[in-house]
Amino acid sequence: MKLAGKIRSSGVAVTLVVHEHKRLGCGIELAMLAEELKAGDVGLEFLTGELKGSQDPPGIVITVLAAMSGVEREYIRYRTLEGHESARKRGKTIGGAGVTDDGMLSMALHLRDQEMSLSDIAKRLVITSGAKKGQHPSPATVMRMLREHDEQTTQTLKILPLPL
Repeated sequence: MKLAGKIRSSGVAVTLVVHEHKRLGCGIELAMLAEELKAGDVGLEFLTGELKGSQDPPGIVITVLAAMSGVEREYIRYRTLEGHESARKRGKTIGGAGVTDDGMLSMALHLRDQEMSLSDIAKRLVITSGAKKGQHPSPATVMRMLREHDEQTTQTLKILPLPL
């Protein structure tokens, strides 16, 4: 936009040429870009897609595009989650191979009791098997392992009968 502004200030017409509307962004990003294009008096042209040709950046086309891309993104997300659920029902696992084990969990619990941060805990743990053997788990992996342990412990406590 800075370069377009410099060129435009010399009196030359400037047009942003994009392969297709999906390359511009979606939702609020697209609306903000449209405002910047309008403010800079920059044209907009799509090379392919249903909107092929020149467009008026501040016009209704950009507003519709922003809405359509947001809906499309949600649809893709929904279909992906639906596919994951279908795969789980068929016994497939989603994600990479697990890198944690009982020894790693007990060490992580001990370090957490010493009030260490997740990053510090991760630096002290070592993966013992698989392709990542000898590496440290990520703080996110440590957090997930501890959270799953806490959830299982809470569920176990709920199942146990209370003493009379």
